[in-house]
Amino acid sequence: MVAAHRYPPLRLAAYTLLLTLCAGQVAPSNPFEGVPIYVLEVNLPDRSAADQLSAAGLIIDDVRTLTAEVYATPEQRTWLDTHSFTYRVIGQQPTPPPRPPKAGPAYHTYATLTTELQAQAAAYPEICRFSTLGQSVQGRELWALKITDNPDVEEDEPEFKYLATMHGDEPVGTETCMFLINRLLTDYGTDPRITDLINETEIWFVPLMNPDGLEIGWRFNANTLDLNRTFPAFPDDFAGTLFDGEPLGDAGRPPEVGHVMRWTADHTFVLSANFHTGALVVNYPYDDDGKPSGVNSPTPDDALFRETSHRYAVLNTPMFNNPAFPGGITNGAVWFVVTGGMQDWNYRFVGCNEVTIELSNVKRPDPSLIPSLWADNEEAMLTYLEQVHIGIRGLVTDAQTGAPIYAKVLAAGNPHPVFTDPQVGDYQRMLLPGTYALTISAPGYTTQMVADIPVADGPATRVDVTLELFPPSDADVNNDGFTDAVDVQLVINSALGIPATCACDLDGNGVAATDVQTVINAALGQTSIL
Repeated sequence: MVAAHRYPPLRLAAYTLLLTLCAGQVAPSNPFEGVPIYVLEVNLPDRSAADQLSAAGLIIDDVRTLTAEVYATPEQRTWLDTHSFTYRVIGQQPTPPPRPPKAGPAYHTYATLTTELQAQAAAYPEICRFSTLGQSVQGRELWALKITDNPDVEEDEPEFKYLATMHGDEPVGTETCMFLINRLLTDYGTDPRITDLINETEIWFVPLMNPDGLEIGWRFNANTLDLNRTFPAFPDDFAGTLFDGEPLGDAGRPPEVGHVMRWTADHTFVLSANFHTGALVVNYPYDDDGKPSGVNSPTPDDALFRETSHRYAVLNTPMFNNPAFPGGITNGAVWFVVTGGMQDWNYRFVGCNEVTIELSNVKRPDPSLIPSLWADNEEAMLTYLEQVHIGIRGLVTDAQTGAPIYAKVLAAGNPHPVFTDPQVGDYQRMLLPGTYALTISAPGYTTQMVADIPVADGPATRVDVTLELFPPSDADVNNDGFTDAVDVQLVINSALGIPATCACDLDGNGVAATDVQTVINAALGQTSIL
């Protein structure tokens, strides 16, 4: 199992009720036989109607102009009828995948995937580790594979992840992940590019996030839940970040989602992507920023996301030339709003830059096309992975002890933070070429600013930072032996420009909100600076 260092293991009781609703074991047959899910092509009177469908509980999979592809139960079809939507049925689930062909390319099953991952880990023990994130509803493992040069040591290097097939009817990503795993392992030590990548990066794969859905032959998990609609959504489910002490919020979610959330929170991933099919495009955040479908919803790192997405799409010729998505990229909400999606949660909650990559317009292309799909994506996958090394990187440590510090790193002019790894103290702030200033802060320490940092289009600029513990006695600005409301008011007055008779600039960066907060914290018996 994956070792935890930030969150304790989830108590099994948290899922007791959920697990009693399902088989709990790997089922030899489809437990949902006779409970169809229809795939519909719905005509939309306008783009806002897509949000009306989502609000009614229908799962939207694609929107093209004024047509939406949705997944619907029989009851939801009735709802469409009563609300005067016109549609046609284009598919029905579950549709168990066909038997693998006796010869030629074939999609992995859960069993063949398990066997191959175990064999890869056994064949390359010096750079590979095989583990499970936990079990699915029906008891299948969510396998994870880590590839790096010192797989049992937490190092000063960025962490990256590829996940695939969170929708069970979209298996192409599993195949491209397995091809890339094979290339990384077999070329290590002979291909300088691959060798450097493995030596300098902690690379993770979860090739099959929804094993039950794959085996059943449908989009959902075995509890009929869409895993990419059940992550915590901002701002209803969370308002802060993991660093701020915001609760993880994994309890009661589908087990597959909970496992991925805990695993992600236990690491400090810098960049990631999850693979789907049904379109041909790189989709970047936000998927949901409170605006309606069709309206651009940029993150503070919009230019960065556009560039990293472009660098993937331009290397996939069919994707780059896709007329439905010029240049092969799209803002998520411009396409259609997704609430409870994984990529927005990664970006907002843990500071990991994630995109959703759609690999094929056809959900499950004929197996004979798997090699050509890998050829379309091989260089794009490697190049995207390499982008984890751009921007500014370094270590944040205690000035007295040299111990790593769990800190927040902000680039001037951008309110979106990234965080250090608490085990090592390393951070990686992905940035495009330019000149930047960073602010590094941590509870109990004096905030530090580093200005005029040049960033080129290549490996990250290194900036190591040591932080000094903040002396709590300094918060007694009037030196009366007490840190109280009088000290708070003196610092507020100074920040407002009212002359003070005492030293109110506690961190040396000018009297500001950080000084006020420090005095408030000290008055409350704390010693932190925000």
